[in-house]
Amino acid sequence: MNSSIERFSPPLGLRLPVLVSAAAALLATSLLPVLPAMTARAQAPSAAQMIEQLKTQPTLPAANAPRTRSLRNLTVEAVNPAASTATTAGAATAASAGVAAATASPVQAAASVPAPAEPARPSLSLLIQFDFNSARVKPESQQALANLAAALKSEELKTFRFAVEGHTDAQGRADYNQKLSQQRADAVRDQLSSQGVASARLSPVGKGSSELAKPDEPYSAENRRVRIVNMD
Repeated sequence: MNSSIERFSPPLGLRLPVLVSAAAALLATSLLPVLPAMTARAQAPSAAQMIEQLKTQPTLPAANAPRTRSLRNLTVEAVNPAASTATTAGAATAASAGVAAATASPVQAAASVPAPAEPARPSLSLLIQFDFNSARVKPESQQALANLAAALKSEELKTFRFAVEGHTDAQGRADYNQKLSQQRADAVRDQLSSQGVASARLSPVGKGSSELAKPDEPYSAENRRVRIVNMD
C-alpha cells in the first residue's frame, strides 16, 4: 500500500511551484486590509509642505493653466475663480471710470471707482477620507491631520487663525450636503484640538457643494475635501 501511494505522489519539483503560489496568494490576501492605510500614510504631505503653503501667498495661474495643482493627497487651490472674475471686471470698470472722471465732478468720480478686490488668502485643501455618510475620519487620513496639527503649532503659523471648511461633491440634496460638510469640518477641528491646536484659532464652517474644486466635474472625489484657510 505504501509503495502505491509513493508511486502516485507528484514529485517535489512539481509540487514546489504550487506551494509557492499558494503562499504568495495567502500573503497578498493578508496584506489587503493594511495596504490602503500604508499607502495613505506614505503619501501624506509633510508639515513643512503645509507650512510653506499656508504662510505664502498663492500666485495666480496662467490663463491656460489648471486652477489647482496636486501634491499627493494635498491640493493647492491657487485662486478663487469668483475673485479672479471680480478682479478682471474691476479693472475694466476702473478703466471706464477713469475716462468718465475727466468730465465728472470729484464726488461722482470717487463714487464710480470700485473698491480693489481682496487678494486670495493662503490656503490648502486636504483630501481627508471619512466613513460613508459619516463625519468619522478614516484611519488612513490620521497622518495627514497629525502633520497639519504640527504645521499649525509651528513657529511660523502659531499666531494665525484658520477657517476649517468642509466641502462635498454635488451628489445628494443640498441641505444634506451642507449638514454633512459642517459635521466634517467640526470633526477635523476637534481632531486638531485633541493634538494641541487651540480651538479658538479654528473656525469650522460647512460649505456643502457650493464651492466645487472642479466645477466641470461636480461628482469628482477632488470636490470632497477639507480646506484650511489662513484668516490673518
